[in-house]
Amino acid sequence: MILIAYATTDGQTRKIARFAADRLAGQGHAVELLNVEDAEGLELARFDAAILAGSLHAGGYQKALRQFVTGAKPALDALPTLFLAVSLSAAGNDPDDWKGLRACLDEFQEDTGWTPGRTEHVAGAFRFSEYDFFRAWAMRRIADQKGQPVEAGKDKEYTDWAALGKMLDGWVSGLGPRVKGA
Repeated sequence: MILIAYATTDGQTRKIARFAADRLAGQGHAVELLNVEDAEGLELARFDAAILAGSLHAGGYQKALRQFVTGAKPALDALPTLFLAVSLSAAGNDPDDWKGLRACLDEFQEDTGWTPGRTEHVAGAFRFSEYDFFRAWAMRRIADQKGQPVEAGKDKEYTDWAALGKMLDGWVSGLGPRVKGA
């Protein structure tokens, strides 16, 4: 069985985690999708592999994700793991943005003590439908600074679903037959 545990701020990481769950379940894998906020008492030993997903906001991943990973580190270390690191910066090719993404990942790994078996950076989305006035203003400003046209009040998704699906297929195929089954 594969655990897919996520933390989300505006909903895009939840959407990405659900996509991963649907994709793997559609291939015959037993999957459990879980928000890390609901993971208290979760017995990780019953899983054969784990995918964790979190999004980067203001230079860090969600507190709930950091707490989950820190507490589950020994069990996670015993499993094949994939970390889906979601951010808007992953949508671009700016070397400074990528340097920042690597620094944030390094900090997350240092804070939690956990090094994922594999990390994939996944482009997120502007979720204006989820933002309050001030956050929407700040996000429009960020988009403008990066030369990304956005319409006020309209969400804009950057996630490459085809690439994500292909990456998931490759990762799960490398796990072998022990994770197959319902």
